[in-house]
This record gives sequence, C-alpha cells and structure tokens, in this order.
Amino acid sequence: MTALATSTKDDLIGTITEVHGPVVVIACRQLPPLNQALFAHHNGDKWIFEVHQHLDKEHVRAVALQQTRGLYRGMDVFDSGSPLHVPVGQDCLGRVLNLFGEPLDGGNPFKAESFRNIHEPPPNLSESTYSNEILTTGIKVIDLLCPFVKGGKTGLFGGAGVGKTVLTMEFMHAVASLHKGASVFAGVGERMREAQEMWKEMERAGILPQSLLVFGQMDEAPGVRFRLGLSALTYAEYLRDTLQKEVLFVMDNTFRFVQAGSEVSSLLGRMPATVGYQPTLTTEVAELEDRITSTRNGNITSVQAIYVPADDMGDPAVNAILSHLDTSVILSRKQAAKGIYPAVDPLKSSSKAMDTYTLGERHYRVAETVREHLARYHELEDIIAMLGVEELSAEDQLIVARARRLQRYLTQPFWVTGTQSTLKGASVPLEKTLDDCEAFLRGDYDELPEEQCYMRGSMSEPK
Repeated sequence: MTALATSTKDDLIGTITEVHGPVVVIACRQLPPLNQALFAHHNGDKWIFEVHQHLDKEHVRAVALQQTRGLYRGMDVFDSGSPLHVPVGQDCLGRVLNLFGEPLDGGNPFKAESFRNIHEPPPNLSESTYSNEILTTGIKVIDLLCPFVKGGKTGLFGGAGVGKTVLTMEFMHAVASLHKGASVFAGVGERMREAQEMWKEMERAGILPQSLLVFGQMDEAPGVRFRLGLSALTYAEYLRDTLQKEVLFVMDNTFRFVQAGSEVSSLLGRMPATVGYQPTLTTEVAELEDRITSTRNGNITSVQAIYVPADDMGDPAVNAILSHLDTSVILSRKQAAKGIYPAVDPLKSSSKAMDTYTLGERHYRVAETVREHLARYHELEDIIAMLGVEELSAEDQLIVARARRLQRYLTQPFWVTGTQSTLKGASVPLEKTLDDCEAFLRGDYDELPEEQCYMRGSMSEPK
C-alpha cells in the first residue's frame, strides 16, 4: 500500500467507464499487463485495482481490492508500475496485518526493509529441495498415525466445533517451541469475532512474537479474500529466504479462497464449469500450492483447514486441493462427542509418509498395529452396543480393551488451552509415544483403569 502512495500526471493510465460492484472497466491509453496494480484517489479516499481481463485494445476489466463506494465514471486511474507489493521486514513478526501489509492491531506500521511482489513465481525446479524428514509436533496422534513431512502440505478437514482452530494454534506453538521457527497465519474470510479471539489467544499462549497474522475478513471485497493467501505466502517466503527460518504456513480456510475465486470469476463474466466452479479452478489452486515449497534457504510446511461441502470428498474444489497434499487429517464430530481431543479420526486420516523408508521399521510397525487394533474395535462397536462386550471372544475382548486404552492415550492437553483449563499442556517426543504404544500392545497396561490413560502426556510422567 505504501508503494502505491504517490501519483503524477505521468502515471495517469486512463479513466473509469463502468462500475459493476467490485468490478470496474477502465479505458486505458495503453493496456497494462494482467495482475498490474492500478489505483485511484478522491477526497482522501484511495482505491486499488488489479487487472484481470483485457476486453479490447483500449479497455480492461479490473477487480477492486476495497469497497467501491465513492467511485464514479470519468475518475482518473493511475498505474503503480507493478503488481501489488507488500512491505517486508524482521519487525513483521508479532503483528496482525491486512492484505496490503497495513497493521490491524492498532500499532504503528512496522519498518519495511523492502517490498515483495505477491505474484512471485515459485522457485525453479533446480532451486527446490525435497525432504523425507518428519516434522514432529509433539502431538501423539499426529506424529504416530499421520505425520507431517518437513516442507510438505497437510490438509485439516473439519467442521465447526471440532477443535480445528485450537489444533492449528498448537501446531504454531510446536514450531515456535520445538523447532524455533516462525508461523504465518492466513485468515481467508475470517469472521471478525474469530480473528479477535485467535489473536488474543495466541498472545496469552506466548506464541505471538514468533507468528504473523494476515487477515482478510468475511465482509471485505472478494478480491481481498482471493489474494490474501498470496499476500500471506509472500511473508512466509520472506521468512524462509531472508531470515532462513523453519516456517509453518497456516491457511484457514482454503475453501474460502476457492469460493472467492469463484465469486471473482462470476463477476468477470466467465462461464461456470463443473458444479458451478470457475473454469480456472485448478490453475488458481496450483498458483498458490506450488509456491509452498522448500529451498536451500529453509522449509515452508503448510497446514490448511479445508471445508468439505456436504461432506462430499469428490467435490471438484476438494479434489483440486487434495491433489497437492502430502497428509490428510480428518477431524471427526463423533470423536469430539466422545470427548476425544484432538478429535482426529485415526482410520480416515492418512499420510504419504507412512512407509518404512520414511518412518523406519519400528515406527511403521507400531503405527500399523495401533491402527489395526482401532479398526477392529470400530468393527465391533455395533455388536458391543447390542450384546455387550462379554459376548465377544477372549481374543476380541483383549483387542477392544487395549484399543480403548490406546484411544484415550492418544488424547492430549494442549499448551494453547492451558489458560482455560486446569490441565497443563503436554508435548510428547515421538520416541516416548512409540515406547508407550508398544507397552499398550504388549499388555503392560491391561490392568490400568481407562481413565488413567486419558488426557495426559507420556505414560512415564505422573498424571
């Protein structure tokens, strides 16, 4: 925004001829390139536009990145000379910003060391790196059954009230405390209340100084929600390339990014494609996802919250996003109803890292055996509800008893909820999780009451 603060007659590129909601048609002296940032101002108000279509040799269609109230036909439009740039600097950590890098937390603008283009292309193939290393989070069920790949992309599928936001905050806490890295949170279409709550919760949990929050709220123009992910990702790239930090990029919600793109596409007059989505859906998702990558300077690991329309995993938007993911974590309302938090469904969640080459023989064996026990318990739940556990064979009774203890063991108190609970947060190293699960599977805890396994860290620590 600061980079677009001045204008001269030499910058004058044309005038507004039509205003259709957030879309404006501009008659130009010469056509600016696509994605070019243009701006207009009047009586102290300022509007920024992004070029999306060339209509003919003299007219372009652009999307406003603010509300268009106050615009009129014949208003002069100026060329910024580049696509939208955002200010970057070391002082950006600990701040709450908007699409343009302006503060939303009531503080003064941070000191900008430079400006970066939000439309930067992804790194060249020769510059990208690939890692088989697991990024441990200290969260038992994640590290054991659906581990994160360092520099990979994880999708977090869940509806309202199942702990999605708390889980993403705990990931950010883990990156800050375990890996001494930084987190960038992109709130795409966030409700004002949710944004305020998250900001204050992160402040109380002590993870805000190593985090950056970028919000495009639900009531803002669709162009803002559509470009907010790219703006936040630009900050993540700065932290990776310049400060060489381990970066966690959290996006909530990736589906709202797709919705904003669909809204912009309709406003531009494009013919809808499958199920009413924009014909450019796959390209727009790839433009964002392909920039979430690792280089020799550092890693960007992504966690994206994704809404599934009508619980249909075959939805075109969900499929477009799924094709880019390394790990899928499914949050279950059924698990939450049982008091199992984090409410991860261990049978539906999956990771491309689940093989002996990446995890090692021991981790893979323990994870598969735990999953087998939980799967068998799930198969027998209906029989237990109707006839009782006593009607099962002795072997099945043993499996069910151990599966129930494992299910409760995989719950965990979080650091970020410590201010709202009497339970102190726990972070469990992967080795301890494997030791404990092996002990459960051997029968070392067969006589232990189930409630003694619930909401605790490692079994070697006092409850």
